[in-house]
Amino acid sequence: MNRFFASLSSLLVLSGGFLTAHGQLVTGQDTTNRIITTPLAFLNFAPDARSAALGDAGVALSPDANATYWNPAKLPYLEDDYGVSLSYTPWLRNLVDDMYLTYLTGYKKVAKGQVVALSVNYFDLGVLDFRNNQGVNIGTFNSREFMFGATYGRQLGENFSVGLTLKYINSNLAGSSIINNVSIRPASTAAGDISAYYKKEFTNEETGSNLLWSWGLMISNLGGKVSYGSDDRYFIPTNFKLGTGISYTADGRNRFNFVIDANKLMVPTPPVYTLQNNELVVTRGVDPRNLSALSGIFGSFADAPDGFSEELKEIMISTGVEYWYNDVFAARFGYFSESRMKGDRKFFTIGFGARFQQKYGVDFAYLMPQRQGSPLAQTLRISLSANLQKKDRRALDEDGEMN
Repeated sequence: MNRFFASLSSLLVLSGGFLTAHGQLVTGQDTTNRIITTPLAFLNFAPDARSAALGDAGVALSPDANATYWNPAKLPYLEDDYGVSLSYTPWLRNLVDDMYLTYLTGYKKVAKGQVVALSVNYFDLGVLDFRNNQGVNIGTFNSREFMFGATYGRQLGENFSVGLTLKYINSNLAGSSIINNVSIRPASTAAGDISAYYKKEFTNEETGSNLLWSWGLMISNLGGKVSYGSDDRYFIPTNFKLGTGISYTADGRNRFNFVIDANKLMVPTPPVYTLQNNELVVTRGVDPRNLSALSGIFGSFADAPDGFSEELKEIMISTGVEYWYNDVFAARFGYFSESRMKGDRKFFTIGFGARFQQKYGVDFAYLMPQRQGSPLAQTLRISLSANLQKKDRRALDEDGEMN
């Protein structure tokens, strides 16, 4: 087991807990890199292998059980009556061997055009060894975070649907303890996702060709601030996602899916501080410490110190191509891009998937960063899924009784 040696500050940085603005209070005037960081960063880690192989794009991708994460409004268009998916990701496996992300989700159709679903997102940060300023070991703790969500999706028309998810989120980084004279405790909050999905389909009966154009929009993790026991309260990673996709087949056997997503964190941009009369004063931008949760979320589109040009740099782009052969085998390729000023994450992704008996599926994804030495290098994901019709469920029940 690989353990971190961490003080309170490094622990919070590990989970994304310190706002960059707080870092600037200590480090001074870094006006070229204003990276937005938040606690509960795991909420925006792509959990499943299919979308992860498409450069983390999925808001307008054809629906599957993992739509609970990417866009719950897609769920009503699922063909099967029941479905479940389990995904597993060893996280930062080049650095540690006991950190991982697990996502479990399942859905059920309850009426025509209506679906309910449940999901659990669990992030295990591994065992941390805590040391004080003198280097003395003061204990260990298995840090972990999780989210539990309940989802409802409904069609409002033949081609349009909406979705809603309510979440409970908990972050337990060090239990209830005192580290370096700082009292810390688990943080928790409630949040929600709202989403919409629109699709338009064109079919040529003579040739068998089919084209489907889809659009998706989602605001995720819309909720209040969290506190780890101090007076400071931190914004959670509220995210705005807009995307589109085109699915095309010329013969019904070979299908290509093209998707692209644009993401923006709805979190205050770190401002620029200057020292005046022994006090740090915001000279450009907005001081996030003085903002309420809603003010910070909806003001995040116009609070960057460098204005509109910097706001554009906060948009992350995900794009991917998926090829399906006979709805049995899939090959995928994707790319993710983020501005150098906002974190400089740039990576390619590849993956493949297979479906068996039109009910069971397995998907893999592999991440390849552009930058050498990236902690995300060699990230692997695997997802297992099952989808059943009511008649399939009855057959399984009958087999169980016979056995």
